[in-house]
Amino acid sequence: MTDKYDVILIGGGPAGYVGAIRAAQMGFKTLCIDRFKGKNGQYSLGGTCLNVGCIPSKALLDSSKHFEQMTKHYDVHGISFENPAIDVPTMIGRKDKIVKQLTGGIAQLFKANKVNYKAGSGKLLKDRQVEITTDEGTEIVQGEHIVLATGSVPISIPNVDIDNEYILDNAGGLDVAAVPEKLGVIGAGVIGLELGSVWSRLGSEVTVFEAMDTFLAACDQTIAKMAAREFKKQGLDIHLSTFVKSATVKDGKVEVVYEKNGEQTTAVYDKLLVAVGRKAETSGLLSDDCGVTLTDRGQIDVDDECRTAVPNVWAVGDVVRGPMLAHKGSEECSAVIERIAGQHGHIDFNTIPWVIYTEPEIAWVGQTEEQLKAAGVEYKVGTFPFAANGRALAMNEPTGMVKLIADKETDELLGAHIYAANAADLLSECVVAMEFKGCAEDLARIVHAHPTLSEAVFEAAMNVDKRAIHKAN
Repeated sequence: MTDKYDVILIGGGPAGYVGAIRAAQMGFKTLCIDRFKGKNGQYSLGGTCLNVGCIPSKALLDSSKHFEQMTKHYDVHGISFENPAIDVPTMIGRKDKIVKQLTGGIAQLFKANKVNYKAGSGKLLKDRQVEITTDEGTEIVQGEHIVLATGSVPISIPNVDIDNEYILDNAGGLDVAAVPEKLGVIGAGVIGLELGSVWSRLGSEVTVFEAMDTFLAACDQTIAKMAAREFKKQGLDIHLSTFVKSATVKDGKVEVVYEKNGEQTTAVYDKLLVAVGRKAETSGLLSDDCGVTLTDRGQIDVDDECRTAVPNVWAVGDVVRGPMLAHKGSEECSAVIERIAGQHGHIDFNTIPWVIYTEPEIAWVGQTEEQLKAAGVEYKVGTFPFAANGRALAMNEPTGMVKLIADKETDELLGAHIYAANAADLLSECVVAMEFKGCAEDLARIVHAHPTLSEAVFEAAMNVDKRAIHKAN
């Protein structure tokens, strides 16, 4: 007899596991199928984010930040060290311990919420049947509702073959055994800048190749230009409008041929990190007769509420349109489960926050000044530098600024852009304001504790109407 479930989720990353728990909370008989295997070859819940993405990269960023503070910044506090050193295997081990704790925690949450879990691959068949392939064999299950949440995988480029020994993808970039003397990075996006920063802080000479002619094109360019200057000070050598033509491993080194302004150059690195973006993961997911279709970009085709062309079959997260962000996937899947339950699940794509966890952090929500100009929207801007913020100075973190953009007539907050220590956390109040269609004046009327970094948000909101206290308007 075929096992039947109210909700079957294929994928156990931030979208799938959150949706599975939410479904079980609502009383649905729920099954989550996931095939991700960790570095030890064992099945591991949490997808890319918890295993080889968001979480491990932040662990390494934190460790490398402590080392950089010791070697470059603690002297201003009167703190000195003799011959500080980094034990890379210990740093990697700490990262692995955090990953194990969090991925194991999901398994415990599944048990607590009575979510059924199958470690293996799921394939959607016609009539909402799912074929599950595990180490024990194959079985067919039936779902009243199916949610496809298989995430994404790294994009490869021609003539650059990943071996995760010398030429690395995001997973390999998290498991380097020793600090490379010279590190090449293809792609000046989130992964490239974050992992490039990790190894630069630990002593690597880092070169970043970016094909686009604009640095951080998705970011507000006032912030992007400020960040570019800071990355240069930090030692990241970023080359825009540069195309890597090939990478070859020779004698334990990586020989990279790249082209800029029509001229080809060859450079040699100890390691090369490939971080040129990600694509939807649909391999082995869909039978030919299941009825679900793909877009020309290889993503699962869905409507605004994540419905596919097949009734009661949904798709969420990185495998569909929209930003490839863990929190977007989580909220999108929660909204789908609420719709299945007859509720009104909702997610506003205009208020999804973005963060790059470099130092300082780059965080934003809403529209950039460039987007508003292109759309012909009249707006006003308020800014405030952290160099004028007392808490930032006390922390020795004066670099960066807050930039708020509001509608010229209504004062509704249209975008918030922060470049600062703890920018990701500072952005949250701006996201809340935008969710409630708040105005810049709303932020300016809120009493912010003193001294805090959040006062910079307050001052920027005041500056929208040219009445900031601690800067010239």
